[in-house]
Amino acid sequence: MDDIKPYVQQHKDRFINELIDLLKIPSVSADSAYSQDVIDMSEAVKKSLEEAGCDKVEICDTPGYPIVYGEKIIDPVLPTVLVYGHYDVQPPDPMDLWTSPPFEPVIKKTEIHPDGAIFARGACDDKGQMYTHVKALEYMVRTNTLPCNVKFMIEGEEEVGSKSLGWFVERNQEKLKNDVILISDTGMISNQQPSITTGLRGLSYVEVEVTGPNRDLHSGLYGGAVANPINILAKMIASLHDENNHITILGFYDNVEELSREERDEMAKAPFSLENYKKALDIEDIYGESGYVTNERNSIRPTLDVNGIWGGYQGEGAKTVIASKAFAKISMRLVPNQDWEEITELFTKHFTSIAPKSVKVKVTPHHGGQGYVTPTDSIGYQAAAKAYNESFGVKPIPVRSGGSIPIVALFEKELKSKTIMMGFGLDSDAIHSPNEHFGIFNYLKGIETIPLFYKHFVELSK
Repeated sequence: MDDIKPYVQQHKDRFINELIDLLKIPSVSADSAYSQDVIDMSEAVKKSLEEAGCDKVEICDTPGYPIVYGEKIIDPVLPTVLVYGHYDVQPPDPMDLWTSPPFEPVIKKTEIHPDGAIFARGACDDKGQMYTHVKALEYMVRTNTLPCNVKFMIEGEEEVGSKSLGWFVERNQEKLKNDVILISDTGMISNQQPSITTGLRGLSYVEVEVTGPNRDLHSGLYGGAVANPINILAKMIASLHDENNHITILGFYDNVEELSREERDEMAKAPFSLENYKKALDIEDIYGESGYVTNERNSIRPTLDVNGIWGGYQGEGAKTVIASKAFAKISMRLVPNQDWEEITELFTKHFTSIAPKSVKVKVTPHHGGQGYVTPTDSIGYQAAAKAYNESFGVKPIPVRSGGSIPIVALFEKELKSKTIMMGFGLDSDAIHSPNEHFGIFNYLKGIETIPLFYKHFVELSK
């Protein structure tokens, strides 16, 4: 694979233009207004896999959006790598904070990306990272260097909880049979210091509704005499953390994995500048659970955050009203050993119990998933470490991510195989935010690195 860098440089412009074409498709799975665009995106993924060299590609129907399956089987006795990715993207809102339209990709140079970055919704999460695997396959097929079998499973519902993926995996275990699962939907420390994500947090996502009077009321005639659902909701939410930012739900921490001092010290070796962190976010100080540093709070500790809150009059000017209802969306990031369904039940019982009799409370679970830890002594991890070391010239650091990919635990349960998370994005790439982007360097480096994983995985599997 000595010719991988020349190959990438030779086809660089084509690789970039192909990704830009994919990013123009607004495949927002959360909004039904984009349904046809999501379907169109699945067709585009199918075409790209065929052109890259898959012998078999099909669009598989599910109860929701389709899953694109592709394979290149060169010898059934050789190891098989299953690549997972997703072609759907987050909603682009708020639109007014984008410096360029979210589905009109542009390349801009930044301080972190002097070679330029593609700005568009889905650039890093996950179209750009998913497409590195497609182009890596193209290289291996065209140069006759593919050392094992490869399968692709690219879904269209990751951003809404992968609702149909479990259904699909349960019904296609033989089709999806593999020796290791490879995902690029995470990040790395920096372009100079690669890292491999070895842990993911689980997730419980709920929506709460607080109802007071049976209609909106005049705040002068009824204020002070009738419970205001917005006021009540604000107090209830505030009570979910104590003065040390510890979550107050009874039983919430019962199964939390407590890392040893040695493990925490090993994590602390990862390069981190608190001042740069605050500067990048334009904040004066950090905030979080007492007794833990920033990189522990956002990776090995569970959290509870309000993702949205609304109720009452939101238009221009004033309207003196006590709203009948107030709402909030709340997510809880969980650590290994916390079961998301159990946590959802604990939250529901707690939130209902702290409501005063003057209001009614409804909790609606949306979706969730379990946390996951990849062992660093596995063949898959060792192959990924060798690949990064060879590509970047630096040994990667194992890190735990604060994010969630709920399907990873599902894969291990149903397919009995480990998942390796080879991310090429950066924390500064603004995924889920306005002005999401993916560095040209990162995109091309991913295409260079992935074939090396295949090489080392096959060698280590012998």
